[in-house]
Order: sequence, then C-alpha cells, then structure tokens
Amino acid sequence: MIHSTLPPHAPPTESTRGGVYHPTLQEIQKDSISLLAQEYWLSNDPDTREWSPNIVEDIYFKELEHNRFETKKLMLLEFSQYLEKYLWPNFDGENASLAHVLSIVLMVNEKFRERVSAWDCFASRPDQFNSFFIHVLRLTVPPLSDKLNLQVRRFLLIFLIHAFQSLENQLLRTECMILVSLVTWHCFGTSSLREKEFASDKDLKKRWNAFAKRFKKADNEQKELLIFQRTWISNLMKGFVKILYSIPESGDADTDAIAYCERFLEFLIDLEAQLPTRRYFNTLLDDHQILILCKLSPLVKLKEGSELFKQLLEILKFYAGFEIHDHTGLALTDDQMTELHCKKLMSLQHTAFRSFKDSLQLLALSNLSAIETREDLLSHFEPLDNQTIIQLCDLLSIRTKKLDDDELNEYYDKDFLIEVLIGKFEKRTSQIDAINALPLYPDENALFDDAVVKTQFYSGDTPLALPKLNLQFLTIHDYLLRNFNLFRLESTYEIRQDIEDVVKRLAPRITYPSGRTEFTGWARMAIEIERFNIVEVSKPNLGEDKPSQVKADVTFNIGRYTDSIQNEWDSLRQHDVLFLLTIQAHDGTADKYRDDLPFRSHFGLKYVRGCEIVEIIGDDGKPIEEVSKPNVEEKTKISGNLRTLRVLLDPNQYKIDMNKFANTKEEDVYETFNVLMRRKPKENNFKAVLETIRDLMQSELVVPDWLHNIFLGYGLPGSAHYTMMPNLPKEIDFRDTFLNYEHLVESFPEKNIVPMEGYEAPFPPPYVLQFPESSNANNSTDPKQDENTIMVRTYSIPNMGPYPFNLPKKNTIRFTPAQVEAIKSGTNPGLTLIVGPPGTGKTDVAVQIIANLYNNFPDQHTLLVTHSNQALNQLFEKIMALDVDERHLLRLGHGEEELNTELSFSKYGRVNSFLEKRLALLSEVDRLSQSLEIGGEHGYTCETAGYFYLYHVLSRWEPYIDKCRQGLENGNVGVETIRNEFPFSSYFYNAPQPLFPEDADYAETLEIAEGCFRHIEKIFTELEEIRGFELLRTSYDRANYLLTKEAKIIAMTCTHAALKRRELSLLAFKYDNVVMEEAAQILEVETFIPLLLQETEDGRSRLKRVVMIGDHNQLPPVVKNMAFQQYGNMEQSLFTRFVRLGVPTIDLDAQGRSRPSIAKLYNWRYKDLGDLPSVTEQEEYKYANSGFTYDYQVINVDNYMGKGETEPVPYFYQNLGEAEFIVAVYQYMRLLGYSSDKISILTTYNGQKALIRDVLKQRCSWNPLFGRPAKVTTVDKFQGQQNDYILLSLVRTKSVGHIRDVRRLIVAMSRARLGLYVFCRLALFKNCYELTPTFDELLKRPTKLNLKINEMWPSKRDVNDHGEPYEIADVEHIGKYVYQMMQEQLAYAKQQKAKGEDAEDMEDAEDAEDAEDAEDGISQGG
Repeated sequence: MIHSTLPPHAPPTESTRGGVYHPTLQEIQKDSISLLAQEYWLSNDPDTREWSPNIVEDIYFKELEHNRFETKKLMLLEFSQYLEKYLWPNFDGENASLAHVLSIVLMVNEKFRERVSAWDCFASRPDQFNSFFIHVLRLTVPPLSDKLNLQVRRFLLIFLIHAFQSLENQLLRTECMILVSLVTWHCFGTSSLREKEFASDKDLKKRWNAFAKRFKKADNEQKELLIFQRTWISNLMKGFVKILYSIPESGDADTDAIAYCERFLEFLIDLEAQLPTRRYFNTLLDDHQILILCKLSPLVKLKEGSELFKQLLEILKFYAGFEIHDHTGLALTDDQMTELHCKKLMSLQHTAFRSFKDSLQLLALSNLSAIETREDLLSHFEPLDNQTIIQLCDLLSIRTKKLDDDELNEYYDKDFLIEVLIGKFEKRTSQIDAINALPLYPDENALFDDAVVKTQFYSGDTPLALPKLNLQFLTIHDYLLRNFNLFRLESTYEIRQDIEDVVKRLAPRITYPSGRTEFTGWARMAIEIERFNIVEVSKPNLGEDKPSQVKADVTFNIGRYTDSIQNEWDSLRQHDVLFLLTIQAHDGTADKYRDDLPFRSHFGLKYVRGCEIVEIIGDDGKPIEEVSKPNVEEKTKISGNLRTLRVLLDPNQYKIDMNKFANTKEEDVYETFNVLMRRKPKENNFKAVLETIRDLMQSELVVPDWLHNIFLGYGLPGSAHYTMMPNLPKEIDFRDTFLNYEHLVESFPEKNIVPMEGYEAPFPPPYVLQFPESSNANNSTDPKQDENTIMVRTYSIPNMGPYPFNLPKKNTIRFTPAQVEAIKSGTNPGLTLIVGPPGTGKTDVAVQIIANLYNNFPDQHTLLVTHSNQALNQLFEKIMALDVDERHLLRLGHGEEELNTELSFSKYGRVNSFLEKRLALLSEVDRLSQSLEIGGEHGYTCETAGYFYLYHVLSRWEPYIDKCRQGLENGNVGVETIRNEFPFSSYFYNAPQPLFPEDADYAETLEIAEGCFRHIEKIFTELEEIRGFELLRTSYDRANYLLTKEAKIIAMTCTHAALKRRELSLLAFKYDNVVMEEAAQILEVETFIPLLLQETEDGRSRLKRVVMIGDHNQLPPVVKNMAFQQYGNMEQSLFTRFVRLGVPTIDLDAQGRSRPSIAKLYNWRYKDLGDLPSVTEQEEYKYANSGFTYDYQVINVDNYMGKGETEPVPYFYQNLGEAEFIVAVYQYMRLLGYSSDKISILTTYNGQKALIRDVLKQRCSWNPLFGRPAKVTTVDKFQGQQNDYILLSLVRTKSVGHIRDVRRLIVAMSRARLGLYVFCRLALFKNCYELTPTFDELLKRPTKLNLKINEMWPSKRDVNDHGEPYEIADVEHIGKYVYQMMQEQLAYAKQQKAKGEDAEDMEDAEDAEDAEDAEDGISQGG
C-alpha cells in the first residue's frame, strides 16, 4: 500500500473550496431532482423535452422552498442545466408564474456562486428578457414584495446585485441604467433640491426636459411603466428602511432581516462605486438620508450580529462622500474637496444669517474652522427647537418628512435632523491621512480577526466588508485604494497561515515552577530570541506625530540547527521582512489543538509585530558593510553561533503601542518577544508592494491621456487603439519581420502591396511600409495610396565590418497575418491587446515587437514585464537571437541566474561586462595604434582612446574616403586605389581574407572599406559610452548609470517593479514603451505599477505605447483566499478587465504546438483557432504514438481496492487507482523506448501530485529502466509550459471539483504536443455542462485504454492508422501487462548479456590460441 507524505493542511487554493458544498455522484444520481431532469429536460434532442408548468411549480415549492432553498438542491438543478434547457426556453413573459421567475433568479444566483457564466443563455431569447426583468423588479417592491418572505426577497436582491455588476452585457445595461437615471430625481423630498442641482449644471435641465417630452408622448401603459421605473429605486429603499426598523434593539433578532439589510448595503455600495450608476443615484441616496437612517437604526445598537452591517455602513459612507464630481466624473483634489466643504458651510451661514439671526447668529458670524467639527455644530443646533430645525432643513433643501410615511406627512424628530445636518456639514477626514497612519505590518488583532481574514470557507452566502474589483473605478485613487485593501488582507491571510504553521511546530508549553514558556518542537522558519533591544527612536518628521524611524537589535542562536538551516538564517539580507512573536503558554497549550478552537488563546500567541532588516551586526558590534556585488562567496563570515540583526520597526505601530502602554499601564509589547519568524523570500514582498501603492496614492499620478478613461472603464473601448492615435509614424521599418516578398504579400491578405517609386517587385527584405492610416494621420498627399494600399520600399543594411560576427542576426519565423497585425499594432503608439491561445507564438510576437521598437525608435526605452522569471528568461534568450546590441539589454531581479547564456544581464553583471568590454576594446585600440605604427599607450583609458581616434584615426580616414567618394562620382579613381590606399589594412589582418575580393566592383569595394571603418568607429563609440563607468567608482553608481543611460530594453518581473518603484523613480528612470507578457496572470495592481515607475514630465506621462499579451481563457492570477478571490474579484487581471470592457483585441489564430486532433479539445474556446502547417508537415506529427492506438484518449478509472477519491487530510484529495494507472502507463512508455524527459504527469490537486510522486518513488526512481518523468506537478503550476506527452489525472469521483473552471480545463488540455491521456471517473465529468465541448470530443473514442502491441518507439505507423487495438480493462490489467513486459525485457537483456559473455569467452580462447601459435613460432625459430 502506498502512503504519501501528508501536509498539516491542504494548500489554501484547494482547501478553501472545501467550505463550498459539492454534491457527490451518488447524490446526483439518487436525488429526486436528477430523476425529474432525466425525464423532462436532459434529453439531447430539444423536441423530445416535455414542457410542463406544473413541474416548475413542484420543483420550486416541494424541492426548494420546502427545504429552505438548500445549496444541495440548487446545485443539482444548476448542474442538470435546468436554466438552459428548461426554464428559459419555455419562459413566456405574459403567462410566467411566480415560481418560474423565482426559479430563474435562483439559477442565475447559483451560477454566480459557482463562478460559471450566468447570462449566456439569455442571449438565445433576448426579446423575453425585458419582460422577465420587469417581473423581477415588481417582486422587489410593494405590493408584491409584501407577499414574499425575507429569504426570497434577499435572493431577488442578490440577483439585482449581479445584474448591476454585469453592465458590460448589453441586455443588462439596457434594463439597469434606466433605474438609476436622471428621472429618479422625481423622488426627491423637495423640488428645491432638484432646482439647485439644475442650477449647478445646465445640461441636466435639458436632459430632464427631454425625459418629460418622452413621458408626454407615451400611452397610458407606457406611462405606468415609466413611473414604475423612475420610482423603483426609491420604493426599494423605503422597503429596506421598513425592514431595518423592524429589527428590535435587544432580544432575538430575525436573522433573515439582518441578512437582507446586509445585502442591501452591498447593493448600495455597488451602485455608489460605479460612475454610471452613481451619477444621479448619489444625490438621491443623500436626499433619502439612508446613511443617517442606518446609523440610528436598532440594528447598529445590537450587541451581537451587527458587526458586518456596521463595517458595510462605513464603506457606504466612504463612497457616498468620495472625492469625485458626480456629474462630470472628474476626480477632486484635496484642495477642491476643501473648497466644496467651505462652500457648503458658507451656504449654511448665509441661510442662518438671513433667516435665523437671533438663534444662529454666532454660527453665521463664526470662522469656518470653528463650525466644521461635530462638537461645534452640535453646540449651535442643540439649543434650537424642533420647528426651527425643520425650517432650517427646508431652506437647505433637506428632506424633513419621514421616508416611509410620505402619505402621513409625519416629520422626523429633532435629533434625527440634527444628525442629518452634522452629516452634511461635518469635515470629512482625509483618506490619505488615514492610510498614512495605518501600520503596514498586520498585528495579532488584524491577523486573527475572523470576520475579515478567516473567510477560508467562503460560500457566497453573505456579503463581506471587502472592496470589489469590477469593470469600472471612480478614480485612480479609488482603484489604488481598493487594491491596497485587498492586497493587504490577502497578504495578512498568508502571514496568518505561516504563523499558525510555525507555532504548531514549535509546540510551546509552560514549565513550572518558573512559569516560563519553553518550546518542545522546532520549526525551520522560526527561532527563539536571545535578546531584543530598542536602540534608536528618531524624532518625528516635520508635520508628523510618529517617530521617523524605530530601530531595534534582535539576537538569536543558530547553534542547534543543521548547516543547511544555519545557512538559510545567514542568507537573510537587507530589506527582508521578519516577524516578532510573543508566545506565553498556559496549562491548556500542550493539549491537542482542534480547528474549532480559537488559535491565539489556545497557543498563548499574545503579540505579533513585523520588522525589516536594515543591517547585519558583525562580531565587533558594528554593522557589516553590504558587499555591492551579489556574490554570496564574498559575504563576511560571522564567528560563533550568535547572530544579531538590526531591524526597522513600523513607526505607526510603535506609536500606537507606546500610547497604549502610557495610557493603560499594560505591559510593554517590546519587552516580551520570544520568537523570530522568517518567511520564504518569494512570498514576503507584501510590505514593499503596499508601500509602493501608498506612495502612488500620494503622488500626482498621471496615466497617459489616451489610456486614462479606458483604464477606469469609461469612454469608447477602442479609443486607445493605434488607428485612433494622433502622430502615427509615417513609415515603419519592419527589418527582418518578413522572410521575403511573398511572405510580405501573404501577411496582408486584404491589402494591395505597391512598391514605391523607383522600386520594382519582388525585392528582398528589409521592408519599410507606409500604411494608409499613417498617411491619413500625417496628411500625406500620395495620390497612389488609398485605404487598401500599402506602399513598400527597401534599403541596404550597411556593412558593419569584415568579421563574421558583424553580420546582423535575422528572424527565421514565418509570421502569420494575425501575428503580423499584432507586431504592426505593437510598433504603433497606443494600447495593444494580444490574445494568444496556447502554442500561437505569443513570445515570438513580443520579441519581434521589441526588436522593431528598438530599430525604429533608437532613442526610446522599452520596459519588458512578465509574471514569472521563467517567461522573462525565455523572452530574453529570444531577444538575444535577434539584431539587438547586447550592451542595450538589462535584466533586473533575481531570476537572471537561470538565463541559458554565458553572459550576465543583471545590473551588476552588466557593469562587470562593460568593464571587461572596456579592457577588450582598449586592447583593440592598442592593436590599431601598433598597426598604424604610432607609439604611446593610446589604449590606457577611454579618454586617451578618444584623443587617439580624433587625431590619428579620423585624420587618416577622412582624406581617404573623400578621395574615394569623389572617384565614385567622377570616375577618376580605380578600385586598386581603394585597396592599396586603405589606411587600416594591417589592422584587419585577422579578418577573413582577402579583405577586398578581386571580383568586387568599385561601389562594392567602397562599401567594404566603409564597413571596416564602421567596425573601428563602433569601438570608439562604445568606449565613449563606457567612459561613464571609468569615472564612477562604486558599483552602485555604475549600475544606476547603466540603468538610466545605457540600457534600452529593461526586463523585470511585475513583483520586482512593485518592490523597486520608489528606488527607480528617484533615479529618474525613464521609458517610453511597456511590453507585458503573461498579462492575464498578473494581479490588477501589479500590472498597473509598471506603468508608473517614472515621474511625470511637465505633468504628462511620456508613455507612448502599452502592449499586453496574454490569454484570459487560461488560469488567472493566484489568490489564496477564496473570499478575496470570489467576493472581491481579486483574481481579475487588468488584461481580462480590458477584454470584458470590449477593448479591441488581436487574436492569434494559428497554433503550432499540438496535433490538430488534440487541439480540437480546446480550440472551441477561441475565435477561429486553426493550425500552423508545421503540426501536419513535421515528421513527428505524421506518425502515431508508439504503442498507443490513439494520440489522445479519456480512460475511465473505476474504484481500485474498493475506493475512488480519498481525503487523508481534509481537502487533500487523492485517487490511488488513477495514480497507479498513470505510473503503469509511464512505465509502459519507458519500456517502449520513450525518453523520460518527453513525458509529464499532471493532476488537478496537490494531494494527487504527492501520491503520484510516492508511487513513482516506489516503482520507478530506483530503476534505471524507468527513471523519473520530466515533471510531476499540478495543472496550475504547469501553465505556460508544454511537453510531448501528458498523462493527466482528474482525481475526483464524488464531485467535479475545480476542473469545472473552464480556464483550468483549457490549460489541462493544451499542454500536450503529441499525446494526451486523461484518467478520470467518466460518469462524473461527461455530464458537466462547462466541460461538454471537450468531453464530447473525448467520448468519440473508446474509454478503455487501447494499446498497439509490440510497437517500439519511434513508430512509423500513420497517425490515423488505428489498426487492431489491444484493450486494457483496468488498473490491475495494465499493472500485470507492464510487469510481464518488464520481465521479458529483463530476460532479453540477460540473454544478450550471456551471448556477449560467450562471445567474449570465444574471443579470449581464440586470442589464447593465437598467442600459443606465436610462442611456438618463436621457439622454433630459436
């Protein structure tokens, strides 16, 4: 029996799904809903599906309502395609029942909860959608809403939340936007408020009048609908207030009422956080005084159960007063917000002075700063009587009559109206100040606040007090703030997991009689602290009240650890983040911990504080100077086992702690720390990213004008496309993009390629093209060029010297028309979005764009950003293969060492390379001076070389070249003169000879001479560039000079950009273009930061083009916490958001990775994805996979040893049957002769990965016949990689699991080039709606593994020749078959060995006989 190594808990990305219920296969098959589905709507033939309204009624009332809408029933209905196949095809707006409408609502909600596409099916009958939506709206407000219970009303509200969050869908936009349009202002409490708003914006009055005319022309039925639509949102809010005030202040509260109120606040926040819905609604919300009604409601006063409501109310309050002009959508600065606030206060003073001279005289005459706090305003309003307050509110256009009792004419009481007045005139605290006062490291309270952080098992049942990332943002500040909060919470969640793991491993317990805490276990990532001292608390900076910095020394002993762990602690470096823990164990700490217990109290975890290493202290007690070169060998060794680090503490946190210590006489936190914890460097970048976002929020951010509106989600989606940009380049030099003239013509199938005057087609590359759009942009008057014509010319690439390395490197890829369009778009200014399906050459396109930018715009700098080091290195290696000078390449970050090249492209590596190059070039100068027989050390420095060039090289070259050029014009100089008088012939003695071929004519010979001089000239040009390195002395200065002056193509990961943003902007780092690969795998904010690594120039961004390359149909960025991923939509990349917004994309349409048959398993997901000729023409694609009947198959795996999927640790899914089957197939392939590095084993779960590795270890690793496959990993980790043969295990047998995410399915199906074999429980996966297109294709072939017997690798059988298959029944069968094969091979090997030994024996015998004969001959001769 195989036992795999188990972790303490499953990886978060998988375990977090555990809180969501998934029905098992048995439950699906047995449930009454499944039986109804089989009978009524699961038939594949729509004509045989029987429609019965009674079935919908029965399912709703008996199955759903009767079971309180339990998740299991909803999932089964959604899984059986109830909406797509039954509810929507049979919906009739005129006769639809309540059950039918509510059933559709529930199915849409369930699809959103399961993160699958919800609106697609409505596109089949768009004419019915308006009727359905009106039905839903009528159910949410009286009188119909009064007949529904609060649980059902909450479901309707959730549906509306989803609808308003999907405004990119035309159907929904049409229905939703009228509900929050200008006409809703009919519901204002006073008409004077409306007139006041119209006075501030004349356009509003025009729109209002247009609506009034439309209303007049409508018939009675239309009028009734228009009145309903314009009053709907107001009536909905009135209904909410009624429910809110039905909750008692004490006693048992109705949980359904609380849940409804929480969802309603979520709905209001969503409306406020999107400009299109906020524009008119914000004023209505203010008029209806919802914030004050919520603040004074009984729910807020509840002792338990109101926490979430209060948190949501704070978010709503923040967005209601957000720094934006509601009508224009322009962001307001702090100064403008202050100005508006002052105008409000002055209007209050004017009103008080005019109408309340006696009672409010002091308020009217006060300084503004004396009436802007709550206390000041209360002192003025409290003495007034009820009637005066009502009069004041009426004059200020504030509603005074109760919202839900309009017809009763009942007024609000004095206290309520005073709260309204204070809410309107109180000064709002600056959001920037609030963020600046926030500690960047989470403390123990933030880490273990279960309401926010431990939402590991988020099921979507309740809203969360989290910001959402959707399509649109109010301002750049709003965008950064939402990302700041989400990123902070996500990193807090990850830190909490690490702390929990470390504390459990340390196993603290209390010892008696001392009462001290001792640790009975040990942890790799944590160590006991010997000493902790605060060594410096610096004075606050001007205008601040926190210390400017707080330094402390931490001492610990590494003596008890092994060498490898000691080295890990010794490899800590400056800027690494550590955590200081205080663990005070108690009597119960040693007891076994259960997950339902509070972690902190059980283990006695009292305090957690973060810190950052600033210096490492040496043996002498002084800081060790960091060696500027990144060589580990050069690190100063510290003797003994004690280590001391100087760390920076968070000043905000220190201030909070010291205030608490001074005021409450609690213990000093900083005297209690006993454990120091480190984290893996890759996971520990959160502080730098948060600091970067905080810096960005306080700087004058400028996104380029052409990108600004699209970035926030407004305006025309195509407005940043290159065709809409001004100042397009008149011509583009495509250099080596096209292989020949035929390729050029093929690349523009709908255009006429016309040579410019003086050129005759066909002619060889390079090609310079003039496009019609650029002609229009530059007002070209070329009469030949219409919109379908591309003008082309060529030029000669200058000879750069006589040596082979002087020849330019050229592209060899025959780009497709779609790839050429992508390259053309990326070379032009503006935003280019390239969707690259698997195997379509995304990297090649990116590299060609970079090379074209480098050649067309030599003065511009390009920033190359990717998600992973691996992708960055692939790009870099391909760039080096093109005609890009290596001295202009720079790679920042720590992945550079993995580059497959002898050259070092890191910052310090490039500095060393330049210094080495300097020596080489100076030696060439010396050689040149010797060849010219000029004495002296001219190659001593770059400066002396410069003088040598000026006085000795140019002085010889210029008279010579003038004479030769005149000879070319006048014909009075012969070829011999060029050859004989060439001044540098001696220098080029080591070039291929002869330097000037005998058969070369005059022009060719002159070009060779000029090429030789260009070679010499380049030496001195490079030396002049290197001169800066000679003058600068420190590696740091040299590296920064390189970054800002020399490098033209700078590459880094998005994480490195976030880490170094402050440093780069201080260096005045500049760039003009950003090319982003893997853009769909990068978090929103990590995509945004690379666009802002430079300071603005005259208030404008110098960014000219942004090229984003990715695939939103593959897996998104990894977000470990399900709540942040699903509710906050944190996994949405900027690339995906742009696609959702409708920004034009260029879709690469030909894949060159997989066999066409395998590509069918995933190409349905893409628009017209075809195949490149290579996947049918290359030899390896023509032949079948040796030993297999088919090139791909799905293999059904039944229970093995009575079991399917298992969970040895919660949510750590394993399937032994599939693991054994896959390993046996791997062994079979190896026995046939397949190379192990051509085979990868993938699975959808980490538990299965661990199990397969254990099975391989037991069966294969020790045996040279088998070895290990290239990779055994998860589908998620293998994204962006490929291999010839993929064996895939889907693991689950009870429920489909997360392969139901189509993006994961696409990645899984698209990794294989030649062979894909999928092992799964077929009955479970084949009926899953999202997987249908792929599984329909897979099921066209047998579901038992079909082998081709006695066929060794490589096969010469045609790929379509399936012959007579040998069928494998199950796991045991393949195991026996492989064992038999192995025995036969071993027997054969032994037989061969024996034959070899016999042959050796015979040879030895023959040799012995020969020796004897020779000896006989010698003796006879003697």
